[in-house]
Amino acid sequence: MGRSGGGGGEGSGAGGPGPGLRAHLGALLRAPPRAPLLLSVLLLGTYFFYCLSGPCAAARPPSQPAAPPATRTPQPPSWAPRPGRLLPAAAAESEAPPEPEVERGGAGALRSPGTPGGGGLPLASSFGSRRFPQALIVGVKKGGTRALLEFLRVHPDVRALGAEPHFFDRCYNKGLAWYRSLMPRTLDGQITMEKTPSYFVTKEAPRRIHNMSQDTKLIVVVRNPVTRAISDYTQTLSKNPSIPSFQALAFRNGSSGLVDTAWSAVRIGIYAKHLDNWLQYFPLSHFLFVSGERLVSDPAGEMGRVQDFLGLKRVVTDKHFYFNETKGFPCLKKPEGSSRPRCLGKSKGRPHPHIEEHVVQRLREFYRPFNLKFYQMTGQDFGWD
Repeated sequence: MGRSGGGGGEGSGAGGPGPGLRAHLGALLRAPPRAPLLLSVLLLGTYFFYCLSGPCAAARPPSQPAAPPATRTPQPPSWAPRPGRLLPAAAAESEAPPEPEVERGGAGALRSPGTPGGGGLPLASSFGSRRFPQALIVGVKKGGTRALLEFLRVHPDVRALGAEPHFFDRCYNKGLAWYRSLMPRTLDGQITMEKTPSYFVTKEAPRRIHNMSQDTKLIVVVRNPVTRAISDYTQTLSKNPSIPSFQALAFRNGSSGLVDTAWSAVRIGIYAKHLDNWLQYFPLSHFLFVSGERLVSDPAGEMGRVQDFLGLKRVVTDKHFYFNETKGFPCLKKPEGSSRPRCLGKSKGRPHPHIEEHVVQRLREFYRPFNLKFYQMTGQDFGWD
């Protein structure tokens, strides 16, 4: 028996699997096959992982690069007017020199354009252009040209060169580009001006100005030629006290001789002769003749005529003036931002030396026919005779 039990156990191990192992294998064989399903899941998972990680992006159309953030072009301050236009008759300089500058109003106060009287913000040099003058004060010496220029500079639409450039009489060889470089910058609607009173008596000046621009407006401030000659002499005497007397200079052989028209103080006052030369190049409509006497007695009235002639709004009025009894001249009232009124310099309103009456009378007689012709040419009676 014991051998029988032992023989059964050895037979089972050598003859094949036991009953438990066979049952487990049978169950596996009877179950549906899962390997293909697992393989499919694995492949799909790998595919999606591969695509999401980036390499599949090559299959998509390349995306456009992102647009850079928009940039805004710097704009001038809101108070700054547009730069001026180029004039057809005299083109403005489009490229400005780099040096900074600030325009000043007639009363000396910094101001932005369009602000009468001098108040407002300073105007940066990057605005506006240098232009040839559209208007010139061409004469006459000791007639009141400085007063007129200073009164005009109060106007916000006038930009004027302060010093006399003497371009069309003394510095013409320097060229028009040099001349334009002297001018202040102007904006659209503003007028560029300069004054050189010796132009009126310079033979070449009208032709040269016409060559620059035939549309130039011309202002001539005239004064009683006798009084003007005495004022001219007074100025020279203040610089050179050793000069001969007025009488000795005005007449060739003393008071009994002929009037010496070679003396500039006398020659300048023959207005009709000088105007003849100018009318060869410019029509009378291009001229405004300002009375030096009325510029003193009624500055607002004469300034109204000047502003109308220049096509400007009447900004400079009687509210801008008061009469200085000491100087005998009108002065500009205290501008905004200034501590005192603005009067002409010490060289204006000098007391005249005494001139004997018979000398004055002879000069009146000398000038009378020229004055009458001048009245006829201009259509104005200045009341000197």
